[in-house]
Amino acid sequence: METSELLKKVRKIEIKTRGLSNQIFAGEYHSAFKGRGMAFSEVREYQYGDDIRNIDWNVTARFSHPYIKVFEEERELTVMLLIDLSDSKEFGTQKMLKREVMTELSAVLSFSAIQNNDKIGVIFFSDKIEKYIPPKKGRKHILRIIRELIDLRPESRKTNIAEALRYLTNIQKKRTTAFLISDFIDEGFSDALKIANYKHDLIALQVCDEREKELPDVGLIKLRDAETNRQIWLDTSDKNVRKQYRKTWTEAQQSLKETFTRAGVDHTQIWTNKDYVQPLLKLFKQR
Repeated sequence: METSELLKKVRKIEIKTRGLSNQIFAGEYHSAFKGRGMAFSEVREYQYGDDIRNIDWNVTARFSHPYIKVFEEERELTVMLLIDLSDSKEFGTQKMLKREVMTELSAVLSFSAIQNNDKIGVIFFSDKIEKYIPPKKGRKHILRIIRELIDLRPESRKTNIAEALRYLTNIQKKRTTAFLISDFIDEGFSDALKIANYKHDLIALQVCDEREKELPDVGLIKLRDAETNRQIWLDTSDKNVRKQYRKTWTEAQQSLKETFTRAGVDHTQIWTNKDYVQPLLKLFKQR
C-alpha cells in the first residue's frame, strides 16, 4: 500500500476509534479491568470507622495520636492484543470485512488502554507468530499498531490459536489483560485457553459474518475455504441444505461457548453488519 494512502487510513481509524474511546469506553474499561493490587499513598489521622489494621504504629507513636496508612489501587496494567491474521479475516458480506472490524476493535481497545495509563502490546498470528510488538505507552505506539493492522501481510493463511496462546504464556511473565480477537474457525485450543487464562485475564472477541450463519436462497453457489482453498458447490434453493448449514453453525457456536465457559474466559460476538459498541459495553459492565 502507498505510504500516503496508508497514512490516510490510519488517520481515519484514529479519529473514529479515539473518539469512541474518549466518549464511551475509557470509563467502562477502567471499571472492568482492575489493577494489580493496592499501593501505599499517604498517612492521615485516624477517623471513626477506619480499619484499625491500617494503623501506622510508628507514626502513631511519634505523634501520640493514631494515624492510618491510605492505599490506592495500582492502576497500571499491561494489555496484550492477540490478533488473528489468517485468510478468513478477509471475509465479509455485509457492512465491513472481518479484518476491518478487527482493526477498529484493536484501535478502540488500544486508545482505551493508554487513556488509562496502561501499556499495550500485540501478538499477530496465523498458524504461527507473524509479529510481536512489545507493550508500550503513547499515541505513537498506538499509531504503529494501527499501521501494522492495516498493512501487515501474513506469511501463512491458516490459523493456530493454541500457538498464539502458548506464545502469550511464555512471553508475558507478569499477569496481563489479553484480548483474543479472532473468528475462532479453529479447533484444539481448549487446553491452551485454560492455561493462558489461569496465568492472565483472557477475554475472547469473536468476529462473525451473517453469511456464516445463514445462507440466502440464491440457487447454486460455489464456496471456497480461504485458508485451505477447498471448494464445494451448494444448492441454496434447497431448504434442507440451508437448514443443515444453519444447524452446523449453531452446533459449532454452542461447542465454542462451552469451551470458553470451561476455561473461565469472558467472551462476546462482534458482527460485521452490526455496531460493536453495545457488545463491548455489555461485556465490560458484566465483569
